[in-house]
Amino acid sequence: MNFRTPAVRLGLLPAGIALALAPSFASAQEAAAGTTDLDRISVTGSRIRGANMETQQPILTMTRESLEKQGFSSVADVLNNLTSAGSPAISRSDSLSSGENVGGYYVDLRNLGAQRTLVLMNGKRLGATTAGYQDLGQIPMSAIERIEVLKDGASSIYGSDAIAGVVNVITRKNIDGGEVNVYFGQYDQGDGENQQYSMTLGATGERGSLTLSAEYSKQDPVWAKDRWFSRDGGKGPNSTTADWSAVSQNSTWCDPRVWGDCKARPQGQAQPEWKTLNEGGNPNNPADYHLLTPAEYANSNEQMSVLTGTERKSLYVNGTYDFTDTISLNTDVLYNERNTDQQIAGYPFQSSSFSTPLSADSAFNPTAVNGVGGSDVQFRRRLWEVPRTTESQLKTLRFAPTVSGYFEFAGKTFDWDVGALWNRNESIKSNHGDMSLIAAEQALGASFINANGVAQCGTAANPVALGDCRPWNPLLPYGVAGAGSLADQDLQDFLFPVYTTRGVTKTTSFTANLAGSIVTLPAGDLGFAVGVEHRKEEGSYVPDAFAQSGMSTGLGQKPTRGEYDLNEVYLELNVPILADMAFAKELTLNVASRYSDYSNFGGTTNSKFGLTWRPMDELLVRGTYAEGFRAPTIADLYGGLSSSFESYIDPCGITAPGSVAGNAACINGGAPANYTQLGQAGAVCGTLPCQSGDQFISGANPDLSPETSKSTTFGLVWSPRWVQGLDVSLDWYRYEISDMIIDDSVDRILRDCYVLGNTDRCSSVTRAADGHISAITYGTANLGKMETEGYDLGIKYRLPELAIGQFNIDWQTSYLSKYDEQNQNSAGDNIMMGMVGQDALFRVRSNFNVNWALGDFSVNYTARYYSGLNEDCISIGCTDPDRYAYGEKAPLRKTGANTFHDLQVSYKAPWDATIALGANNVFDHKGPLMYSQQNSSFAYYGGFDIGRFLYMKYTQRF
Repeated sequence: MNFRTPAVRLGLLPAGIALALAPSFASAQEAAAGTTDLDRISVTGSRIRGANMETQQPILTMTRESLEKQGFSSVADVLNNLTSAGSPAISRSDSLSSGENVGGYYVDLRNLGAQRTLVLMNGKRLGATTAGYQDLGQIPMSAIERIEVLKDGASSIYGSDAIAGVVNVITRKNIDGGEVNVYFGQYDQGDGENQQYSMTLGATGERGSLTLSAEYSKQDPVWAKDRWFSRDGGKGPNSTTADWSAVSQNSTWCDPRVWGDCKARPQGQAQPEWKTLNEGGNPNNPADYHLLTPAEYANSNEQMSVLTGTERKSLYVNGTYDFTDTISLNTDVLYNERNTDQQIAGYPFQSSSFSTPLSADSAFNPTAVNGVGGSDVQFRRRLWEVPRTTESQLKTLRFAPTVSGYFEFAGKTFDWDVGALWNRNESIKSNHGDMSLIAAEQALGASFINANGVAQCGTAANPVALGDCRPWNPLLPYGVAGAGSLADQDLQDFLFPVYTTRGVTKTTSFTANLAGSIVTLPAGDLGFAVGVEHRKEEGSYVPDAFAQSGMSTGLGQKPTRGEYDLNEVYLELNVPILADMAFAKELTLNVASRYSDYSNFGGTTNSKFGLTWRPMDELLVRGTYAEGFRAPTIADLYGGLSSSFESYIDPCGITAPGSVAGNAACINGGAPANYTQLGQAGAVCGTLPCQSGDQFISGANPDLSPETSKSTTFGLVWSPRWVQGLDVSLDWYRYEISDMIIDDSVDRILRDCYVLGNTDRCSSVTRAADGHISAITYGTANLGKMETEGYDLGIKYRLPELAIGQFNIDWQTSYLSKYDEQNQNSAGDNIMMGMVGQDALFRVRSNFNVNWALGDFSVNYTARYYSGLNEDCISIGCTDPDRYAYGEKAPLRKTGANTFHDLQVSYKAPWDATIALGANNVFDHKGPLMYSQQNSSFAYYGGFDIGRFLYMKYTQRF
């Protein structure tokens, strides 16, 4: 094919040059046959255009045809199913997540974190949150032509964030006709309904084209009470110890006449008694109460979702126009609305945490006689009547025009493009279920029963109008009617306002690129690409005034506001060294370097070196070395303080692994020698890590510097002549990341303070009289370092067509040989701690796919394999209780491997339609309980299937 003819440019060049950051010539024989062809080039990862250029890096291409054979309805689900992808920390299965990033869909290549994978749409960046997360959910599935995944560092080509790799989502263009798609599915338990409707229309003319794609998608939530691993409170049906909070929806109170301030006493002493109302008892009669029993604890999972619900509306438009035979316009416009709904259990209110006791002058105080002579009463109660809900709305508007062309000079052809990007994300979060502390203080204050028998705030002599205040009786259990019941809608309206948080992020960029050939060497053309980019990132995230003031039971937050801009210039060379020689059909060197100048921290230069050697036609050898970096985000630098209820292990607790209870640091810090870690409501933690009952404070760091990385890959691609249709690829990779920007965790601070004896780290820790940690402050820092390496094996085989049909086999496997994070042992030595097999870092992930087609029928089968995981344990199910690691006792619980099976049957109807029926996890396989709640809010790995999912798809073309 002659890439220089006007006819070809009309069809290919505008689409290709629209990828301002990546040329878009097709990558492999996959598009037609599902295999890799060594005589074609890959597009993502280089800006040099040329029909003879090979890829120096491992790239996976997923065509639209392959996407349609899967049972997934979102881009993120497809990408997270890759064997080289990890499970992102924020997902639909993490219902306890909070903040700006919740509701998005993210991809995490190489388990390096979603912020270290750069996501492009037609070669240009997606808009990101202030924390640097790029939401794939804004890209409609109906608009996708193919997805290219570069599994290698690429900062020299694309700049910041391309540490782990690059995902380039390429949309459909130049369509002539139309297509309607209907997708419907649900779990065989009858929940989690997923429906998606889309329409794509296109028209092409002599000089241009217009493509429109509209999509509506809705996924209903799945509730924790309806799944075996979560319905019993987070520890599963075989647990012997309840994992529920010691706070009950039935409410408890402590008699101040007996226990004074009702605070927990030092261990070994009698503890205050907490009592709840007898069934049918009089809440004003102290004799009608009994001691709270564990059977009455609230199971918070009864009100939580395992998978959050989400709804999305998208409209994508692409237009191309050829001004002349050598100058073209390509424009992308995207509008997307996304709503995500979360629900977690009603707040575990503890009056002592907010200095809001039930007033001695309250009409509901059981220590008073006829409303006189009472004492302030401390109480605890799950606000069960009002679950906490969050509706996250995100609106995205994206406009990305590019003018491109080519010209001839000195017998050479040069391609050029000038492009721009305006991307705006506007988010609104509406929270309900957190109580206003201002209203709570009034509702728990003085009150009386008026002449009409109605509870009223104030006193008979000085009443407060019912419209201005509603009295609350927190001692009435859930489901019990009476004056001051929390079931009263007017009282709920008074105590629980709707909190609104708003955020806006903007990305603006301008690019100019020039590519061509400088000279012709004996082995071929010396190709080059050079370009400049100016980019500006702006962002703000402004919490509700209640959250900023801390005057609600919700997590406190301060505003995040900031911006930065940068200028970049890059140069890439592709140097052919040898060609058409014995044992050197091709030997090519590719080098690239990019200089970035940031307004907030200065300049950085990152380079890449790649070598491609083809000793024979059927064998390709490739290798790269790349430098990379990730700039600190707006949230990293300018984020406001926020609070959270952290789960952690206190090394001063006698049940902690490697406990140092009783050492000088613990004693001096306020932890008794026999201290057992306390959690919510001051209850002894049944399992570790254990969630705090107090809010801890974290914040940003304006002095952060960029993360830096080095990545190396080496691979082989073999297509033997004697087995037509077989392609085998094997790639080794290694990443080293330094100065990682991480949240300085509670566990890290406690370890440094109490285990390693670093007294400077103890200053932010505050302990209460009973020894539990009541407050701690921490922030982000360049403290992290990690190293990882592994292998990717790909085998694709298109069998010769047989009488019984056509078979295609695709087997992709990733082996993680190393994943080490910097830490310290008990002696204070810096060590690299191996993490493979823990924290959702699977040693092996493998997808085996077989597709059979005969006439109009086809069957697609996939087996998804995950090797076993390990987790630290205290007493529950320890398989290796005597294990030692890095000089410390580190008991371990091991779980076995898991395989999930998917099946789809499709039929191409005579009226140009395709009908498909399928099931993901067709055998309803259940993964193991994971008490460490890896990538989940429950005792189950968040990336595993939670049931058998059945679906149907209908596609009508016209």
